[in-house]
Amino acid sequence: MQVSSMEQYINNKVFRAISEVAGQINRPTYAIGGFVRDIFLGRVSTDIDIVVQGSGIELAQLVAKKLGVKRVNVFKRFGTAQLKVGDWEVEFVGARKESYSSDSRKPIVEDGTIEDDQRRRDFTMNALGISLHPHTLGQLIDPFNGVDDISNRIIRTPLDPNQTFSDDPLRMMRAIRFATQLRFDIEANTYRALSVNKERLKIISVERITDELNKIILSKKPSIGFMLLEETGLLEQFFPEFVALKGVDKVKKHNHKDNFYHTLQVLDNVAEKSDDLWLRWAAVLHDIAKPVTKKYVKGQGWTFHAHEFVGKKMVPGIFRKLKLPLNEKMRYVQKLVQLHLRPIILSSDDVTDSAVRRLLFDAGDHIDDLMILCEADITSKNDAKVKRYLANFKLVRKKLIEIEEKDAVRNFQPPISGEIIMQVFGIAPSKPVGSIKDSIKEAILDGKISNDFHEAYDLMLQLGNAQGLKPQKSKEFILNQANLQVSSDSSNKE
Repeated sequence: MQVSSMEQYINNKVFRAISEVAGQINRPTYAIGGFVRDIFLGRVSTDIDIVVQGSGIELAQLVAKKLGVKRVNVFKRFGTAQLKVGDWEVEFVGARKESYSSDSRKPIVEDGTIEDDQRRRDFTMNALGISLHPHTLGQLIDPFNGVDDISNRIIRTPLDPNQTFSDDPLRMMRAIRFATQLRFDIEANTYRALSVNKERLKIISVERITDELNKIILSKKPSIGFMLLEETGLLEQFFPEFVALKGVDKVKKHNHKDNFYHTLQVLDNVAEKSDDLWLRWAAVLHDIAKPVTKKYVKGQGWTFHAHEFVGKKMVPGIFRKLKLPLNEKMRYVQKLVQLHLRPIILSSDDVTDSAVRRLLFDAGDHIDDLMILCEADITSKNDAKVKRYLANFKLVRKKLIEIEEKDAVRNFQPPISGEIIMQVFGIAPSKPVGSIKDSIKEAILDGKISNDFHEAYDLMLQLGNAQGLKPQKSKEFILNQANLQVSSDSSNKE
């Protein structure tokens, strides 16, 4: 790319307005950082960082006035201002230089020059700038050969990496995140500095670390980032449960697979099929309990009995520690971790309607995601075994569709409720009520009766009779009550 002038990349009303104002107040002003980097990466960016040698807030207010933008978000504490113009998000800040204390990533900030501002940047590719002052419009400033590093696909710090990472340890997570997203190599000295400064990560808030980790997980091939995190010792600082998956134990001729690399393969497989962060987290955690359930059984080999149930119990603790949401997202991950073996078990046996019906009931609306996870979990190097499993998965998927169409058991509620049981037999809430209700549900899931009110009602009478219960209300009375309730609900809606 010809870099003598970058004017063609700043030929729009936003940059023209900034340039005019920069000329009027005669302040050196630059577009810097990600927007400029993305030009050389061939990517479109609508987030613009503007650095001015002076007040960023003043420049933002003057630019907003020229563009007719009524709202400027001002952050006096940080000396920054933001405004939105169409799809463009523009942030203004004064050029500054920074110094750090050993126990905080929050710098002591002083006014500085554009050169000072570039020196404080995390990587050479993010230190690129384009002048917006009319006298030097379009001039590229690249003091650390960032363009060459982009061309050579290299991540490098502008200054000594030990100082860069010690000052702001979050930059170590960012280095690995960029290496994962862009498929760049980390320059040797910069890479060594990651291990040297790994313990400095402890001064970073968990939220900021997890934000970077999520970006790694959402990349096209997240295994790259996890392997870099593990190799440099960074992963151990905040996610030791995942590091514990690594390694192979051997007794005589028996050894198990390395669950660290297996999990990364599953994660990459899921990433090929879905962009959903929480499905990818389910892949990360699906075998998380294998280290604590691992046992060698003579004559059988290595077992990980009940690791799916133990894993489900581990999920809330991991989410809490990593400051991930403790809501339906966590419960979704728990469900997939608990159920991830079920389709695999089905795929190795004859697929019965009853087993598929139960899987549909337990997985509910998450059945499709569960199938993606389970298919991704087949990482055997035995091609014949993989083909057999995947062929059986197709059969499972076909059965799922057929049974859902026939029985409608996904998220179903048995047609006989506890209230109906109590009303028919004239009894209060008690153990027989739950027993009868559960038996009706099991009969439907086993295919002994249809998911139908009349069949379920007849079974209820049989079960009640076996427990010495006598009907106090007729079926017609219950149906009339049900119709009355439906009618009443409709009237209320109107």
